[in-house]
Order: sequence, then C-alpha cells, then structure tokens
Amino acid sequence: MQLETERLIIREYEAADVDAMQRYCADPEVLRYTLWGPNTPEMTLNFINMAADYRAESPRMKYEVALTLKDSGELIGGSALYITGFNGEIGYTLNRSFWGKGYASEAADALLAYGFAHHGLHRIFATCRPANAASAGVMKRVGMTREGRMREHLWAKGQWFDSELYSILVHEYAGKQKA
Repeated sequence: MQLETERLIIREYEAADVDAMQRYCADPEVLRYTLWGPNTPEMTLNFINMAADYRAESPRMKYEVALTLKDSGELIGGSALYITGFNGEIGYTLNRSFWGKGYASEAADALLAYGFAHHGLHRIFATCRPANAASAGVMKRVGMTREGRMREHLWAKGQWFDSELYSILVHEYAGKQKA
C-alpha cells in the first residue's frame, strides 16, 4: 500500500526506518498519551517486522504504515488502519518536530478515504486519551463525531485508561468530500 497526499507519502515500513522511528518511539513527550513505549531499538525493529507480516495476510486487515515527507522522503511518523467487518480504526503518531503542521490530519484523511473506497467500510473510528486535545482536534478536522468516553476500558502500563471515541460513517465522509 502506498498513498500520496499533498505533502505526504504513506508507505509500508522498511528496515531502514528503524532509526528515524526510534527517535519518536522513545520520546517521553510523544508517548505521553500512548498505551505503548518507550521503545528500545529492538522493540522498534520488531514492530517494523510485525508490520511487514501484516502485508502477507490475505485478505489484509491490518495496516501499520510510515508517514514520510513527499519532498524529502524523511520519516516523520506512523499511522494505522485496522479492519474488523465493516468497521475500521485509524491511529497516528508523529515525531514531535512535526506536530501542529497538519500532517496527522492529512494522514488520517487519506486513511479514511482508503478504508471507505478500498475496503467498503461503513464506519471508521479513532480514540484518544481524554487529555489529548491535539488528537481530538485531528479527529474533528477530518469530520469525525465524538461518540463519548469509554471509561477504564484499557489496561496498559499498570493502570486503567479512559478513551474518547470518535467516528465517521461512509455517507458522512462522502458528504464532506462533496462540500
């Protein structure tokens, strides 16, 4: 899978991505709201290998992909699309040097388009920790609607986490594209 947006190439991970990926996978500020990390270089390489294994699945239902700048090829983060039936879930993580520039929204919108057009999904959702206003802003910018808070539904890092749940339906996405 490779997608192209105005400023990004969204592509499969490669083993050579480990160093660039490790820079944000070990950054405490990037990991502030994640359920994973900090990663060691070995953990990051294992993740890249897992993402490669997903490519071999048929039908493919899991995408973990690299976000790279179109003009330089620099890896700036990662994104994901997971499919279950007619539903999909997206996510994104960026190197903090690239926060606040619209890259997460650009990547999220590309994954929505891909999920609806290529997988025939009816609904795509995303979650974030309640304090992560930046991630909630991304979801709103791509047209997702807040459905509510899931209380203490995830156990990670030795504690329970709440999540804010957002989603968009295929007809809402199609209407947004026509506007």
